[in-house]
Amino acid sequence: MKNLPNLITLSRLVSALALLPIYAFSPMFFAIYTYCGISDILDGALARTLHCNDESGARLDSIADIIFYSVTAFKILPVLCSKLTPLIWCVIAAAALLRIVSYSAAAIKYRRFASLHTYMNKLTGFLIFTVPYIIFLPFANTACMIIGIVAVIAAAEEVIIHAIADEYNADRRTLFVLKDSKGFTGG
Repeated sequence: MKNLPNLITLSRLVSALALLPIYAFSPMFFAIYTYCGISDILDGALARTLHCNDESGARLDSIADIIFYSVTAFKILPVLCSKLTPLIWCVIAAAALLRIVSYSAAAIKYRRFASLHTYMNKLTGFLIFTVPYIIFLPFANTACMIIGIVAVIAAAEEVIIHAIADEYNADRRTLFVLKDSKGFTGG
């Protein structure tokens, strides 16, 4: 049972790769895509429930997330290019640049790949997950602009946390908590 969360995470990683040969926006694409989203929520919830959440599981989860979002972006990018406005692309670029700064700062400071499971990162992940479902709706550009702004805020928060943190804690939930449940203090 203790390995179940990691097995679910691995299944998400494999499922994400299985999206590559499948036509984007097809029923099969949405079935696998939805499974990936559900498994992302389920693995973390199970890890906490079974008290087996650890650093290696968190790292595996982050890697599976990166692969899932990379494959999804590759699949839906042609549609996004034709639908989104240049201003939205600027916001997306700002979020991506901040994310690169965050990963780079963590790599230098902690000498490892370090992604935080903050509330804002979780919200960003959920909102980004909705894009394939909403991209053909009339309000898609407005929704994508909001998603981009949330992504910028989340990435900026992570950069700040890495800058002020004394040590790495993947489970740091927000910038606004001075001390968390594991005794982590910021700055």
